[in-house]
Amino acid sequence: MTSRDRRVAILQAAANAKSQAKTRAAEQAIRALIKRGEPITFQAVQREAGVSHTFLYGHPDIRGRIEALRSQSRPAQPSAPTETDNTIILTLTSQITRLKQQHRQEVQALRTALERAHGENLDLRRELTRRGWTGPLRTGRSASGCNEESARKTRSCTLPDS
Repeated sequence: MTSRDRRVAILQAAANAKSQAKTRAAEQAIRALIKRGEPITFQAVQREAGVSHTFLYGHPDIRGRIEALRSQSRPAQPSAPTETDNTIILTLTSQITRLKQQHRQEVQALRTALERAHGENLDLRRELTRRGWTGPLRTGRSASGCNEESARKTRSCTLPDS
């Protein structure tokens, strides 16, 4: 055997060892993906094993296994909705419609009550002005500036007479 033949044999042995290592890595990647319940695809196996797409497609045994597992892991096409599904959908749709209508009515009632309260507030302010009140209106206090607690204690907080 010449030195050239020896070098070729060493290179071939190294290439075979590298190919076997990649094949083992691809097989381990497939097992790991199956164990984790992840879909088996060429890209997933490539990422997991650290090999190229070309390697996976170039080895018929690995390629066949990936294709078989990929077709198994694909979910079946969803079946047409059943009568029960349609009934549930219709029931929920009508319930949503009813709730939306109820919500609209409640919002309208609250808006009406707020408008009434604003109107009453305006009337009270006008009455205070008519009776001669010129001071600022403070929250939590009566028109005379007394709060409820001091009004109960002193009974001296009254509206100014006009």
